Amino acid sequence: MSNIYESAANTLGLFNSPCLAKVELRVTCKGISDRDALSKPDPCVLIKMQSHGQWLEVDRTEVIRSSISPTFSKVFTVDFYFEEVQRLRYELYDISSNHNGIKEADFLGAMECTLGQIVSQRKLTKPLLKQGSTVSKSFIMVTAEELTGNDDYVELSFSARKLDDKDFFSKSDPFLEIFRMNDDDTLQLVHRTETVMNNLNPVWKTFKTSLNSLCSGDHDRPLKCTVWDWDSNGKHDYIGEYQATFKEMRGAMDGRQVQWECINPKYQIKKKNYKNSGIVILNQFKLPFDCHLSSQVAIDFTASNGDPHNSCSLHYIHPYQPNEYLKALVAVGEICQDYDSDKMFPAFGFGAQIPPDFKCYCVCVFFQHVYGCAGIQGVVEAYQTCLPKLQLYGPTNIAPIIQKVASSASQEMHTKEAMQYFILLILTDGVITDMADTREAIVQASHLPMSIIIVGVGSADFSDMQMLDGDDGILRSPKGEPCLRDIVQFVPFRNFKHGSPAELAKTVLAEVPNQVVDYYNNKGIKPKVPSEFESSRTFAP
Repeated sequence: MSNIYESAANTLGLFNSPCLAKVELRVTCKGISDRDALSKPDPCVLIKMQSHGQWLEVDRTEVIRSSISPTFSKVFTVDFYFEEVQRLRYELYDISSNHNGIKEADFLGAMECTLGQIVSQRKLTKPLLKQGSTVSKSFIMVTAEELTGNDDYVELSFSARKLDDKDFFSKSDPFLEIFRMNDDDTLQLVHRTETVMNNLNPVWKTFKTSLNSLCSGDHDRPLKCTVWDWDSNGKHDYIGEYQATFKEMRGAMDGRQVQWECINPKYQIKKKNYKNSGIVILNQFKLPFDCHLSSQVAIDFTASNGDPHNSCSLHYIHPYQPNEYLKALVAVGEICQDYDSDKMFPAFGFGAQIPPDFKCYCVCVFFQHVYGCAGIQGVVEAYQTCLPKLQLYGPTNIAPIIQKVASSASQEMHTKEAMQYFILLILTDGVITDMADTREAIVQASHLPMSIIIVGVGSADFSDMQMLDGDDGILRSPKGEPCLRDIVQFVPFRNFKHGSPAELAKTVLAEVPNQVVDYYNNKGIKPKVPSEFESSRTFAP
């Protein structure tokens, strides 16, 4: 994928006004004229943009061999400015298999339009013109799809084994096509791999596609995947197909392989002992930066919060109304939940006396199961279940909780890619009894992939918490060791519980993004950029 404005921003100067939307453009041609009676054209489309009266090439499709009606897999991502006339020109060339140079290619026709026309019609079809005249019955169709919040990218790597052999004197030359199934049952080409020649066990190049292209943000949307044996005359032999979903593909996120049987329906009907026409394997699934956020919650159950049976308590057990801790947990937790990778929350409690028959996990008093609670709603349910069984006590020691999460973060730091980042959400009334140990724990944690969000509940004096935040100066351990980076964000919930949720979200997340970036920058780990995953422009060798 390529953003054509990124590749030509300095020349075209199109960032003077705010972008209205990002749009993905796809190109298809129909009825291209055969210039050579002995072979079909090898088409490629150049996209140009007009600036100061000149046409400048900003990108091009791959070359498709031997095709008079090509559907290009290349997707152009552009910024759409409503108030500007953005003129585009699509030029079609027949590029010989001996070279990819445009100078030596045959010009087959062109189409000019504005980006506004494509966006307003969603699918613009126009004849190809050459020297002002229509080129036979040749048409070009450009389809526009707006990126509506699903513009994240995913990196995929496929291979196959034991594919059917379709060639007599050599092995099959397989390539894979992935189509998204639209709501109207039409198919939209998402990606076409390169061809691997003479190989029944191909390993295709890693490629990158947007979630919008892949599934329109619907993780259960069906994807039709077809394997072909490439032929030089353009009449490719069908090997088989399978259906998948984004949700199934996510199974390969943690290094596991996901595989599907490649099925030829005709063989399935005709052949008695038919099993499949091969196996297609997803070897790699990576989201951008591949940084997985893991949120964990800790709640203060010390006596300073007041008796839960007393209406003045911050933990007051009311049959119909949420107490102060529940209000803060839901308001702040749901903000963090949106960015959590698996929506599972390990939940801890500290400061309570636990009955002998009450099962717990370490310092955790309502840890639902080995992966944590299912979302913030799961944390709320576990909190409500355990609260009546606890005796609020003390002391208010936060350091053990920080050390518990830091232990997990330390293990992650020593893994191969170290791309899991931990966020510890602590809800407390603000009276800390182990301040020295807490400062030491925070300083040590500043070297690890973790951040701490402390939410002050109630109307107590939060001066200790504000000192931990470090906004007024570098936090130091009792021994004088400074924090490597600021990892604590303090939020007094009383300032927001009657205010705008947007303001609360802004405050809660104000420092976390920079904290994440600072950690990976310090470790020399950089997010991958689209150019690292550009697919080959040539469809066939």
